Amino acid sequence: MPDVPDAHDAHDAHEAPAAVQRGQVQSPAMALARRITTPALPEPPGATWSQALCLGDELILSGMTAHPIAPGRPQDAQAQALDCLRKIGLLAQAAGGSLDNVVKLVVYVTDIAHKDAVAAARRHLLAPPYPASTLVAVGALVFPDLLVEIDATVRLDVQRSKMG
Repeated sequence: MPDVPDAHDAHDAHEAPAAVQRGQVQSPAMALARRITTPALPEPPGATWSQALCLGDELILSGMTAHPIAPGRPQDAQAQALDCLRKIGLLAQAAGGSLDNVVKLVVYVTDIAHKDAVAAARRHLLAPPYPASTLVAVGALVFPDLLVEIDATVRLDVQRSKMG
C-alpha cells in the first residue's frame, strides 16, 4: 500500500494549514446567524428547523405554507400562495425589512396548473420589479391539503422598488 502523507506533512506553501483542513479554525470575520421569530407566526412546538435565519443582511426563510388550514374550509392555490407570502412578509418585518426586500422566491406546487394562481398572488402582494423566482411542481407537500409552499431569500440592504 502506498504511503499517504498526513495533513501534518504538507510542505506545499499553497496548501491550507492542517487545522484549517480539519475545519478547526474559524475566520474572525465569520458572521453569526440570528434566528428570526415573531409572535405573529409562532414556530411549531418541537420544530427541528428555524423559520428564518439572518446572516448579516441576508435573511434565509424556510418554506412557508398555509398550514394549518381550518378543517372543512379548504383553500385554493391562490389563497394558499397569499398566506405563504404574508408569512414571508411577517418574518421579513421581524428582521427589519418587508416584502420589498424579497429578492428570490422558490415556489413548490402540487400541480403545475396552479402556476397562474400563484402568479396572481404575487401580483397582489409584490410590486415590480418582481423577485427572481423558480416554480417547481412536486409530487406532494408535507400535508395532503397543501397545494403551495414558498421559500424566500430576503436582502435587508436591497429594496426592489429602488432598483433601476
